[in-house]
Amino acid sequence: MQYHNKPFDQLQIGDTAELTRFCTEDDFYAFASNSGNHNPLNLADEDGDGDNVNEAIAPEMFLGALISAVLGNILPGAGTLYKSQSLDFSARAYAGEELLARVTVIKKRDNREVVLETQVMRPSDAALIVSGIAVVIAPEKELSFNEIEVPGLVVERHRHFDALLDRSRPLPPIPTAVVAPEEPNSLGGALLAARETIIKPVLIGDPDKIAAAAREIELPLGDVEIVPVKDHLDAANNAVDLVVEGHVEALMKGHLHTDELLRAALRRDRGLRAGRRFTHVFVMDIPGQPHPLLVTDAAINIEPDLETKIDITQNAIDLAISIGIGAPKVGVLSAVETVNPAIRSSIDAALLSKMAERGQIRGGLVDGPLAMDNAVSLAAARTKGIVSEVAGRADILVVPNLDAGNMLAKQLTYIAHAEAAGVVLGARVPIILTSRADGEKARLVSCAVAALHAARMSGKI
Repeated sequence: MQYHNKPFDQLQIGDTAELTRFCTEDDFYAFASNSGNHNPLNLADEDGDGDNVNEAIAPEMFLGALISAVLGNILPGAGTLYKSQSLDFSARAYAGEELLARVTVIKKRDNREVVLETQVMRPSDAALIVSGIAVVIAPEKELSFNEIEVPGLVVERHRHFDALLDRSRPLPPIPTAVVAPEEPNSLGGALLAARETIIKPVLIGDPDKIAAAAREIELPLGDVEIVPVKDHLDAANNAVDLVVEGHVEALMKGHLHTDELLRAALRRDRGLRAGRRFTHVFVMDIPGQPHPLLVTDAAINIEPDLETKIDITQNAIDLAISIGIGAPKVGVLSAVETVNPAIRSSIDAALLSKMAERGQIRGGLVDGPLAMDNAVSLAAARTKGIVSEVAGRADILVVPNLDAGNMLAKQLTYIAHAEAAGVVLGARVPIILTSRADGEKARLVSCAVAALHAARMSGKI
């Protein structure tokens, strides 16, 4: 887009200009960060006036900045300097509303001073939100310029995880065997989830180490049940026994190796096999993205064959439905978006897509092969000429192998600032699989995802 300013000599009384802006919750968080004004009334996750409603009211100076955008971009435009601005707020604007800012020249003075009437309105109901008078020094020379590309801002806010926590809180706490929570992170995640009433933990491990970890994080164990077991493999077997006997409905990994926990879950006698391969799903909340993104399998199956990928895909679809994605769109990834006999992942992707068409994979839309760009970007899909309900809109990414999945998940975490919740599916109960590097929120949401899935699969929701 190209802008043309109007220097002082060309301005006429009655000249007018306007811009529209759709206001988002993230706009107000960015404004809070830049301005230092952290008034909770303006922030979507906060109740700023104690009425138990999170208002997300537009900050008043944010509205004033919409006026300055018209003055600086269009009328008078490039080269304009403010002298004064009055603002009279007659109504409130909120996140999710489209606003229109308008300026009108009402007077010209000496020394290139221009007086303008300024307004911000809500077009949906013609409400006047802000009115006032601006005095500016208009530019002397005529200028034209292309729209300037300024650095983009991404608000590091994990609203999808907040929504998952809100969905899980009304459920009864899910009885969960926590295996070897013998250091601060693993114990803290379990106790935090218990405090949020997401799980009811049964701690299985060395009581002395559990007590020491509790002292280190300064969280009381209270009446939390502890099953004393010194050896990690014994702790894992005890946890699986509790599932088999119906005492718990989920497992949670503590401070032990993943293979020790899975070995117990996969034992032939009194194990947790349920007819599908065990597969891992990362549920990822990526700042700036409109929905959670599921990545699978990034932790268990190293070089999955087609039969395993069927279970990987079906398990991920089932989990996506459990967390509120009604008809999950599954992008099966490869290096290319066309079938190439030399690239096995492209053949597997095409077969999975056809199997979904024939009802062999149920509950979601499956398409592949798709490259990463056209799986998540509509623009990339259109550029490549891909016509698909999945391309550019994928909720689930099925990766070719563990290497690709693990790299993708960690790139999203450490470069795109995503939070990742991890769950193992395919067993009789969900297995909450967290990493030593996970923070509190990732551990908490891993519990919430497992609780939602267990509740749906058991018919509780």
